[in-house]
Amino acid sequence: MHRERVSENVYWFQSEVYAQVTAGVIVGPQWAVVIDTLALPDETMAMREFIEHELGVQVRYVINTHYHADHCWGNCFFPGATIVGHSKCREYLIEDGIPSLESAQKQNQALRHVKIVPPQQTFSDGEMTLRVGKKNLILFPSFGHSNDGISVLVEEDRVLFAGDAFMPLPYIVDGDIDDMIASVKKTGKMGLENIIQGHGDIILRGEIDAAIKENLNYLNNIKKSVKAIAKRKNAQELIEEISIEESGKNRVYLGGLAEMLHRRNLRALLRQITEK
Repeated sequence: MHRERVSENVYWFQSEVYAQVTAGVIVGPQWAVVIDTLALPDETMAMREFIEHELGVQVRYVINTHYHADHCWGNCFFPGATIVGHSKCREYLIEDGIPSLESAQKQNQALRHVKIVPPQQTFSDGEMTLRVGKKNLILFPSFGHSNDGISVLVEEDRVLFAGDAFMPLPYIVDGDIDDMIASVKKTGKMGLENIIQGHGDIILRGEIDAAIKENLNYLNNIKKSVKAIAKRKNAQELIEEISIEESGKNRVYLGGLAEMLHRRNLRALLRQITEK
């Protein structure tokens, strides 16, 4: 697990095991807020160990940016903490998360102690705020990757924990491309110092404009390409010819997973367009 101090009392963690998934913590004088958990119990427990023993505080809140397993199956390792998320995150974790975990536990012994803990404190629209010491956290919806996605702004530091609404390769299979475009555009207008992506490295202030432009370019390119062939009889074959490079991205992102995610994006987008 990688770890880095982003700003005063704000830390970032990145998995070395699964898809460069990230998490964060904001530390107050008496307690801390965790943003997402890591993919496997060992890494989430290492994060908790650092917070409790190195930073010397207990975790009072865990914010889930969305319901996907790699971001919230570690909720159970923060007993006593209040879980916070979008109302749909709670709904999806109960409906989909519990059966998904049961299936995954049959395949992976490392998950045997995991239990689904849905958010107890939720919101549906607008904003929610949490105060941690001198830091004001603003939670707001960021759809596109999923329909329950939220981002968390550390207001004083202009640090955004974007969840999977911002990734090295936008991923829309469980969401909507137009929602994702709107979320990325909003991120670009926030005057940020850092973007903490749901996967991948921290985006620094001098890199933000280029990253925003590149993600929007990719999303608009695949939307245009898939729309152009959606009504053709051999559309399923033709979308396999749309390369990640001609769409404006590189296949090496996310430890080589980008090509697979790109293919899934194209197939999902074709389904979404033809079903409308």
